[in-house]
Amino acid sequence: MELAINGGTPVRTRPFTPWPQYGRPEEEALLSVLHSRAWGGYHPAVKELEQSFAQFHEAPHAVSCANGTVALETALRAVGVGPGDEVIVPPFTFVASATAILLAGGVPVFADIDPATFNLSVAAAEAAITPRTRAIVAVHFGGRPAELDAFQALARKHGLALVEDAAHAHGARWMGKPVGVWGDAGSFSFQEFKLMTAGEGGMIVTTSNEIADRCWAYCNQGRRRGAGWFEHYTLGTNYRLSGFQAAVLCAQLRRLPEQTRTRAANAAYLRERLRQVPGLRVPEDDPRIENQPHYLTTFWYDAEAFGGQPRGAVLAALQAEGIPFKPSYPHPLYRNPVFGEAYARLNLPVSERACREGVWLGQSPLLGERSDIDDVVEALDKVRRMAGTLPVREVVAGGA
Repeated sequence: MELAINGGTPVRTRPFTPWPQYGRPEEEALLSVLHSRAWGGYHPAVKELEQSFAQFHEAPHAVSCANGTVALETALRAVGVGPGDEVIVPPFTFVASATAILLAGGVPVFADIDPATFNLSVAAAEAAITPRTRAIVAVHFGGRPAELDAFQALARKHGLALVEDAAHAHGARWMGKPVGVWGDAGSFSFQEFKLMTAGEGGMIVTTSNEIADRCWAYCNQGRRRGAGWFEHYTLGTNYRLSGFQAAVLCAQLRRLPEQTRTRAANAAYLRERLRQVPGLRVPEDDPRIENQPHYLTTFWYDAEAFGGQPRGAVLAALQAEGIPFKPSYPHPLYRNPVFGEAYARLNLPVSERACREGVWLGQSPLLGERSDIDDVVEALDKVRRMAGTLPVREVVAGGA
């Protein structure tokens, strides 16, 4: 037997379940909007989506918008973040979690993650609070909810707003309660790779009438619901979702529960199989989590199990075997050029390590059959056993 990267036969040659998934419901929804000639953000499908999404997350309000980045920006503005306000955020996440703070006029304050979850550490967040702190952004990375009861208590203790970045976590629940409604507002993404998608799109959920009205006004040129088209009461912009997107997302939302069950069952099977194959350590299950959607499954890479081979060499070999493992982010957010020299001296050790040693697997292998998981584990074991023959190379980080 020879590794595929060295010319051998790959474990898997057929693709995993393709994403996005669609069918007649999405096709018919698109045609319905097309034939209505009401293609913009005031098509009835927009209201239907908002009501259905709110109900799904047990929230009284949901406000749709153009994408997940502006959903988070709008939520931050609505909870009162403005110029000079500090907002605590983890650095192991997509850049929008922090740049949305800048777009709202705030200042990102990066706090380290918990190595057991890859989510923001409650202790690190509390240590980062200053008199200038206005809010905390709790990111549910990979679909795993942050410790929401603890963050809720922390925010209340210090008089801070809590905003949930739930871009990866549609339908997830913590201690029996959906994500998105633990804080003052929660933001979701419908970007092409996300758990439900129309290519782009976003949503804000909240239990507050006032915050919902602020979000709607900001996304609708400062109007008020029910007021005239040319009546503008506050500063706003056009962040509306289109009728086409909303119609597709209504169909996507109906698919989500079954997809979540499939991913959860396959994730549990993967966790069970990995107990016999060292090399990638997955965070432990948490009984407080329900309906974890497993947008990403994130692992710690154990170089010792692969004979000391660098992560990049092992991931390149796994990809050659037909398994789409990816390295995590190349560096914490504060190393990105967009932040200039503002965080040049910052070094958060767990986040730095997660970027060096983190590995993730996207949702596609979890949307298929158990045999797909068997291929993942077989390839991992094959590469581990033959790690001494690996060429050294790096692979590019995957999108999240």
